[in-house]
Amino acid sequence: MSHPRNPHSLLTPAMRQVLQAIAKAGRPPIAMLSAQQAKAAYAAGAGVLEPDPQKMARDETLHIPTRDGAQLTAKLWAQHPKPQMPVLLYFHGGGFTVGSPQTHEALCKHLAHLAQCAVLSLDYRLAPEHTFPTAHLDAFDALQWLVQHAPELGLDPTRMAIGGDSAGGTLTAATAIAARDAGIDLKLQLMFYPGCSPEHMASADTFEKGFLLEKTSIDYFYKHYLPNPDDRHDPRFSPLLVEDVSGVAPAWLGLAECDPLVDEGVAYADHLRAQGVSVDLEIYKGVVHSFIQMGRAIPEALQAHADAARALRHAFGEHA
Repeated sequence: MSHPRNPHSLLTPAMRQVLQAIAKAGRPPIAMLSAQQAKAAYAAGAGVLEPDPQKMARDETLHIPTRDGAQLTAKLWAQHPKPQMPVLLYFHGGGFTVGSPQTHEALCKHLAHLAQCAVLSLDYRLAPEHTFPTAHLDAFDALQWLVQHAPELGLDPTRMAIGGDSAGGTLTAATAIAARDAGIDLKLQLMFYPGCSPEHMASADTFEKGFLLEKTSIDYFYKHYLPNPDDRHDPRFSPLLVEDVSGVAPAWLGLAECDPLVDEGVAYADHLRAQGVSVDLEIYKGVVHSFIQMGRAIPEALQAHADAARALRHAFGEHA
C-alpha cells in the first residue's frame, strides 16, 4: 500500500479521540514493562472500549491436551444450545505474550451472536515462558482435538473455521496451512490484522509511533516469543514464506488502515489469491491496530464484526 507523508491525517475523528485519551492517561509504553507487567496491564485495560458482552446460553470451560502433555483451557460460547452447531476456533491476539480468552470475551461472544455459531477461544501458552513454536503447536493441537471431539460437544465437525487477531491471525494462517497438510477441511480462515512477514514492511515505518501498536512494541513481543531471531524466517511464523499455499481454506481478512502490520496483511492476501485461494479483504479506513475491541467508541469495530460474521455464515452455509 502507498502511505501519505502525514499519516495522522488518515485517522477518523473518533479514532483520534481514543488515541488522545490513551495518551492523556500517561501509561508507560508496553516495551518499557516486564512481560509480567505487560500481561497485567493488558488484562486490566481489556474490555474498556467494548460493548457489554452478549449473554450466552452455553458458557463452558474445556480442557485440551497437547502433544507434550500439557493441558490447555478453552472457553466455549454459544448463544443457542442447538445440536450440530458450526464452530469457530479462535486464537486471541497479544503478541504471543499477553492476552487470554477473557481479554477477548466480548469480541468472541459478539461473533458467536452475529454468526449464530459456537466460538471456542483457546488459552494457548504465552511467551516468555513458552517460546516459538509453542503457541503454533498449541493452536494446531487444539484444532485436531476439536475435530475429534466436536460431535460429543454438539458441534459440527464438517462446519469448522479458525480465526484470530494480530498474533492470533498469524496462528490462524499457520494453522490453516497445517490443516491443509493434515487433510482437515476448514470452511474459513478469518484473520484480523495478522503478522505475516519475517521483516518489517513499509507500513511499520509509516505508522511507527502514535498509532497504538508501535514498531518498538512489535519487536518487544517478537523478542519474547522468538529469542532466536532466525525463527522469524520460519514459515510457520512468517506465512508469506510458505511457497505453496494452494488449497488452504478460503480467507477473510480485516485490516486497519493505520496499522504497522497493514502491508503484511495485504501482501498475504495477494499471496493467497495468486495461488487460487478465495480471499475477501476489507481495509477499515482511519483506524488502528486493535480497533475491533473498541466497539463502544469506534463504529468501524462493529462493522468489522458484522462483516466477519457474514463471512462465517456464508462459509457455514447459513443464510446471511
